[in-house]
Amino acid sequence: MNTAMATGAARRGARGLTTELIFTKRSVIHSLRNLDSLVTAVVAPVAIMLLFVTVFGAALDTTVGGAYADYVTPGVMLLCAGFGAALTATSIHTDVSKGFIERLRTMPIRASGVIFGHVFASLLRNLGSTVIVMFVAVALGFRPTASPAEWLGIAALLVAYILVFTLIAAAWGLAATSADSAGMFSFVALFLPYLSTAFIPVGNLPGFLRGFAENQPLTLVIEALRGLATGNPDQHTLVLSAVWLLGLGVAATVLTTMLFRRAARS
Repeated sequence: MNTAMATGAARRGARGLTTELIFTKRSVIHSLRNLDSLVTAVVAPVAIMLLFVTVFGAALDTTVGGAYADYVTPGVMLLCAGFGAALTATSIHTDVSKGFIERLRTMPIRASGVIFGHVFASLLRNLGSTVIVMFVAVALGFRPTASPAEWLGIAALLVAYILVFTLIAAAWGLAATSADSAGMFSFVALFLPYLSTAFIPVGNLPGFLRGFAENQPLTLVIEALRGLATGNPDQHTLVLSAVWLLGLGVAATVLTTMLFRRAARS
């Protein structure tokens, strides 16, 4: 009896995993077909890096106390990841508005697998675009001195950030009432890094923005990446960034789950 129950559970688990993989493949294919959004997600951060490093880099080297390419790269990496994750908001809203979620309710599969597919596809898409941005950064003078362990830390932070930001984008897309409002999330992803230490030290920001920039989670993640890339990680910053990402991830997961259930019932 126990063996039969275990076998049944294993089969259900396998079917569930297959469902998640199918939806991931679907989301990846849709991303590859949507060339405008895909190119924009890569071109925009690369263009920003080229602009800041080649146009403003010489003037900002003294401001940041070193090579500006080393300073700005972690921020642009997060900008790239966030901007790419923002595509999830419009993709999920499209699935809801066109009745795709509702149709899944009539099938013997977990409809929530579509959210997993969007999230995991976003992770794959954004890791790829982040690697491209990093190669461009190296060509522009980015010279990281991280050890293998520190590179693992960089990868872990990037993966965590992409997952959290994608979950927030998913919640936004589920809550959006129109395609235009879902697309507004890309502006959040684009402009939030400007209110951090992504491009200039916090001391160079206006006083009324300084307090927010010093304490927002994006600044903590950027500083943690910056420390790891230069081989001088700050444990306090690493812990704070991990706590922020964990808290935001849990909150975004709960919110996305609630909004998805509401969308599935409507």
